Amino acid sequence: MSQEVENIQPSYPLFRTDEYKENLANKRAMYEERHPQDQIDEVFQWTTTQEYQELNFQREAITVNPAKACQPLGAVLCALGFEKTMPYVHGSQGCVAYFRTYFNRHFKEPISCVSDSMTEDAAVFGGQKNMFAGLENAKALYKPTMIAVSTTCMAEVIGDDLNAFINNAKKEGHIDQDYPVPFAHTPSFVGSHTTGWDNMFEGIARYFTLNYMEGKEVGSNGKINFVPGFETYLGNFRVIHRMMKEMGVDYTLLSDPTEVLDTPADGHFNMYAGGTTIDEVKDAPNAITTVLLQPWQLEKTKKFVEATWKQDVPKLNIPMGLEWTDQLLMKISELTGKPIPKSLEVERGRLVDMMTDSHAWLHGKKFALYGDADFALGMTKFLLEMGAEVTDVLVNHANKRWKKACEEVLKASPYGQSATVHIGKDLWHFRSLMFTNKPDFMIGNSYGKFIQRDTVYKGDEFEVPLIRIGFPIFDRHHLHRMTTLGYEGAMYMLTTLVNALLEQLDKETRGMGTTDYNYDLIR
Repeated sequence: MSQEVENIQPSYPLFRTDEYKENLANKRAMYEERHPQDQIDEVFQWTTTQEYQELNFQREAITVNPAKACQPLGAVLCALGFEKTMPYVHGSQGCVAYFRTYFNRHFKEPISCVSDSMTEDAAVFGGQKNMFAGLENAKALYKPTMIAVSTTCMAEVIGDDLNAFINNAKKEGHIDQDYPVPFAHTPSFVGSHTTGWDNMFEGIARYFTLNYMEGKEVGSNGKINFVPGFETYLGNFRVIHRMMKEMGVDYTLLSDPTEVLDTPADGHFNMYAGGTTIDEVKDAPNAITTVLLQPWQLEKTKKFVEATWKQDVPKLNIPMGLEWTDQLLMKISELTGKPIPKSLEVERGRLVDMMTDSHAWLHGKKFALYGDADFALGMTKFLLEMGAEVTDVLVNHANKRWKKACEEVLKASPYGQSATVHIGKDLWHFRSLMFTNKPDFMIGNSYGKFIQRDTVYKGDEFEVPLIRIGFPIFDRHHLHRMTTLGYEGAMYMLTTLVNALLEQLDKETRGMGTTDYNYDLIR
């Protein structure tokens, strides 16, 4: 059953050869205590019913695929956005391996992150010794300018005090007294990856500015700060850079991991590429204001900016789609006195033209979506702008205020009147909705492919195709370089949506002599 040198095959179609099919059949018959197929099918069919959905939504004791990740994952991404910074997780090696591989699979890049390898003894006696050795070794081996520390479940359950541990490490000479080690407590068992990003950013901002506000004056540097939040579309960082440069606005993007997560293959490994500098963080309180690009996930950052930096944070939504991008640019123009340039007006006009070209196809189509709070809100708004109908919006880790805000966006449009907003629900809940509410498409990350597979198993007429927009995207390549913000991002999303629709239409009308009367050359 070995491969042949002249004909090496991947697992598919290799596992569909007669040899492998026989082997798998024998394994199933001899070693698997499998229920009869008709019983499996009976239970499957029941899980697609309205009766099961109602029972499913009463579930309290278990979560099935929560549609979120844990806090330290977000903390690591935040740290990667600062120049020559090593993310450091106070916890076990297994946790850090998870964070690194999660990002590896999405960005297709090596991810630098270390841990202090807490084990059973640290769980009993505390992890201070691990941190002493970990900080000293990380600094000596990888020579970062800054080490940003976050925590995992183990450290939080036993109550390790990061501030005390880091100060003790400096007192005992493991690292220099003036060496920057900002930190954030990021317990994995509460919040989500977006909470962890927010906590880490606030920790870095606090470290460099809280006790250094003397002489700071709001507006004195003439800049606008942008805080991206947990953002995995690298094009979104680039589109903010581009739009501000075209406007002639002096700005700082606080946490920009673009270069480290998209390094060229030039024969040299660059562990640290790009990123926001420490000097830019220290200067941030002197800005005119700080714009939160994903405000629903940056509540701790907002409080710190308003209370410590004394800046008025503009009330804006994530700049996705037409109207909310308009609002961002008009607010920046108002704050800086810089006019919106002709280039951005032309870009906006192109988007409107694209929307006009495609609205007939998207109008009335039904979409369900899931993801992070700001993304889900922005995507909902854009779908409504296109005349698409939204059936369900699911965000596991959103709060009741976000739910109310999303419902208000839906109620303001004739295309959102029948939508339902779900918070605290998981992807098994979402699966039920795909059977009982039967939208035309679902929008979400790669995990939705298993829901699509289940809908197809019931029958082709029940299929709900997945459109991959969100995080993580593991099973497609290079989507992380795309853009969802600004007019450019709206163009990408529109192109993705309408072409997924047309691809599905071709699939449904390609029956030779049966449905191909609608297998049109021109759409």
